[in-house]
Amino acid sequence: MIKLFVGLGNPGPEYEATRHNAGFWWVDELARDLKVNLVHDRGYHGLAARANVHGHTAWLLEPQTFMNVSGKSVAALARFYKIAPEEILVAHDELDVVPGQAKLKFGGSHAGHNGLRDIHAQLGTGDYWRLRIGIGHPGVKSEVINWVLKKPLAEQRTLIEECITRTLKAVPAMLAGEMDKATLIVHTHKAPRPKPPRPDEAP
Repeated sequence: MIKLFVGLGNPGPEYEATRHNAGFWWVDELARDLKVNLVHDRGYHGLAARANVHGHTAWLLEPQTFMNVSGKSVAALARFYKIAPEEILVAHDELDVVPGQAKLKFGGSHAGHNGLRDIHAQLGTGDYWRLRIGIGHPGVKSEVINWVLKKPLAEQRTLIEECITRTLKAVPAMLAGEMDKATLIVHTHKAPRPKPPRPDEAP
């Protein structure tokens, strides 16, 4: 059962629309769906909200510590409310997944993601859930920093937003502890609609 939903990103208007903030975008939409407002809480070093869904209490959190110190915020809230690592889901941008797709996984390495790296360190484990929101890869390792700190192309942003809408449908299963069901929802993609034939192509 997921009790804490974390979105990763960097605070400030200059970063708001950049690829690295895909986790923030996801939690923003979750807050809208649950009709709660994220408010700044100094105790948790981030924007936080508490939601009650079908008798379950869930926390939403967006660390405002900058990406590479995200764990400070996550650990502060998790420890105060005695939320175990396996009850945490972290939504974050993922270079190795294309825009429009997402992957749900439990545990594993941080794979060089600075936000996950610090969460690993602060929680003392990598045994938490991650929602890897695809932003694509620039193709060259030396361009990664510039890539994640730039805005996606309009077409890519649309694909990411559609992915966020689709993956939010897995939240009820996550709250119920049905992670296999949640994984199936996240990993199932609708086939693109075929374009209608042109009049001269019609049978």
